[in-house]
Amino acid sequence: MFNDIGPLELVTLIVLAVLVFGPDKLPKVIQDVTRTIRKIRDFSESAKQDIRQELGPEFKDFEFEDLNPKTFIRKQLDNDDLGLKEIRNGFDLKKEMAEVADAVHGRDTDSPSSAPSSSGGRVDMTKKPEAPAADDRPPFDADAT
Repeated sequence: MFNDIGPLELVTLIVLAVLVFGPDKLPKVIQDVTRTIRKIRDFSESAKQDIRQELGPEFKDFEFEDLNPKTFIRKQLDNDDLGLKEIRNGFDLKKEMAEVADAVHGRDTDSPSSAPSSSGGRVDMTKKPEAPAADDRPPFDADAT
């Protein structure tokens, strides 16, 4: 709660509290503040318990901190049931990019590619499409016109 308050700021707050409330009333004010904070915490805990009871036994592991989107996504990505760790570990981006670069430049690769063609696994990128014959007409779609 007070993670961003430095020692100098804390001393300033204490001196200010002593000046505002006085040294004789300050212990009573601190007790009242701590009592109020304790009541607020108890109220929030009882509200959480009431919500858990109303949700039923299906939500017995429900945590209100999971409603934070960052916490929810982190928890789901760390879940071993999804198998994301195996996918992440099995995917080698450098190897895949090297294979793509080799295919584009027409170099032979040591590992077989995922789509072998008739030319020994290489894709011929320089091959021009055949020109249609003079009597071949393009397909006609009556619905398109």
